[in-house]
Amino acid sequence: MKTRLYVGERLFSYGFPNHPLTPKRYEYFLSYLKEAKDLKGRLEIIHVDGVCRDESIVGLFHTEEYISRVKELSERGYGYIDYGDTPVFKGIYEVSIESVCVSAYGLEYAFENRCISVNLAGGWHHAFRDRGAGFCVFNDIGVAIEYLRSRFGRDLVFYYIDIDAHHGDGVYYSYEEDPKVYIFDVHEDGRYLFPGTGFSWEVGKGEAKGTKINIPLHPWTGDEGLRSAVDKLVDSLRDVGPDIVIFQAGQDGLAGDPLTHLGYTDEGYLGAVARILEAVRGLKVGLLLLGGGGYQPDRVARNWVKVLRIAVGL
Repeated sequence: MKTRLYVGERLFSYGFPNHPLTPKRYEYFLSYLKEAKDLKGRLEIIHVDGVCRDESIVGLFHTEEYISRVKELSERGYGYIDYGDTPVFKGIYEVSIESVCVSAYGLEYAFENRCISVNLAGGWHHAFRDRGAGFCVFNDIGVAIEYLRSRFGRDLVFYYIDIDAHHGDGVYYSYEEDPKVYIFDVHEDGRYLFPGTGFSWEVGKGEAKGTKINIPLHPWTGDEGLRSAVDKLVDSLRDVGPDIVIFQAGQDGLAGDPLTHLGYTDEGYLGAVARILEAVRGLKVGLLLLGGGGYQPDRVARNWVKVLRIAVGL
């Protein structure tokens, strides 16, 4: 299964100064990728810079008022997108647009070619249609879904997988009543961690009831809890048989992460990723893989290279 990785200076600027989400993780990653000689010839690397062909695609998901607000804050160069987690810097609009467009075009490429597209600077699952939150300016996942619908119709069945330690509330609540977007989200229990949502009884509403699965884990849950959740995911994927899969593969569930309280080992996390990719390959559909959270920069960067090895079949 072909794997395409997107890299770029602007794309890999997503992050904030003196902040848990630091762009240094991309610097470390590029260094380790250069050393990974076994990936040469197996991994297609696409260099992007100013890739967005049409900024209006952001409006397929976000409100015009919110987009205008981000532009104004970006030009001003200070303040916060939200209530204190997501600081502004000059150019934050352009950097965020780059991430969104790479996810949208990457999803399109994966869908058309039944392959894997990788945007490590994507997975911003806390942004809502009318606001940002939790380090997320725009929701590249929601934009990518709406972009693919605009290109290929609204009958497509999406399956969104999220193993980030934080519940993907911006995705869940935006599609809570949408029966064409299946969601499987395993995360730390919202009673102990931002954003305080994602309980097991949240399974979708109306026609979409039963198309969403939330699996909250107690603090300090380790590999066994993640493995059990992935067992359920694999069964669900096979039952649904989606047209396209989006996978937010955040690493903030790793033991020692400074912002969360789960206890996955690297081996347990990578084993889960491998099982998910194997299940998607069995469906013979495309996959957009997103980097998501993770606040141990060097560790995250090293694991990204290992995820790429899994993706190309090494």
